Amino acid sequence: MASPFAELTDFMSPAVMQTYIILMILAVAAGTVFDMWHKRSYEFFMLRRKSAEARASRRLGGGERLWLMLKTLGNEVLTSGEFCNVRRRLSHLLMFYGFIFYVLSTLVMVFGYPTPATPTPGIWLFLWNLGAVMILAGGGWFFFFLRVNVAYEGDPPYQVIPADLFVGSLMLSALFALIWELVQLGGNPLATQIFFGIYIFFTTVLFVTVPWSKFAHMFYKPTAAYQRRIEEATDTDHLPREAHGRKQVPSPTRTYSLRR
Repeated sequence: MASPFAELTDFMSPAVMQTYIILMILAVAAGTVFDMWHKRSYEFFMLRRKSAEARASRRLGGGERLWLMLKTLGNEVLTSGEFCNVRRRLSHLLMFYGFIFYVLSTLVMVFGYPTPATPTPGIWLFLWNLGAVMILAGGGWFFFFLRVNVAYEGDPPYQVIPADLFVGSLMLSALFALIWELVQLGGNPLATQIFFGIYIFFTTVLFVTVPWSKFAHMFYKPTAAYQRRIEEATDTDHLPREAHGRKQVPSPTRTYSLRR
């Protein structure tokens, strides 16, 4: 079984797609660094960390820090525990895992099985399609029903603002990936190239607009959540306490949700 990317050898070398993916990885890295520099995010995190260390009532050992890191990974990263709204949480998880399946299977197919002479194991093609469908399901649910300005402010669901750039371009990339695959099965070379071009356009938009979209928040959220847990453990967060001595702790990544 050949993947849609293997069939590209009819009009381009596998090296072209492989080079494109490398460029997109570099674009994400450069865009994230620029975003951190432009918004001074790195400086903010470092100042906050130094301030917390200076106020700390005790020092954490390596084992404690590892445990807090694992808790952050399990709650804020793998299960999106920072979302109190169940619908937003499910929508986010669909997009998150769909994105992982979509990107990982693309990397495997393009670099591991680049030509029809190297048949692609069915699991990777299945994950690619599943990931795209999950992105469309979770993204569509969020985009048309759960966005703050749509759900609570009464704005029409088709109204788009800069904050929608990440979800919008991700959904369009997944949508035209599936359309390109279906058109390719139809055996029309011209239509295949047209829809492949549209797919590449929206995929490029997704990865080169990191400084203006919510893409970089995928990296900020775990960092912010981990820092919050460190501050809680060292008693440096200065949050109010309840009568029984428990802290009323807000979501450590509430400001890093998909929308303001």
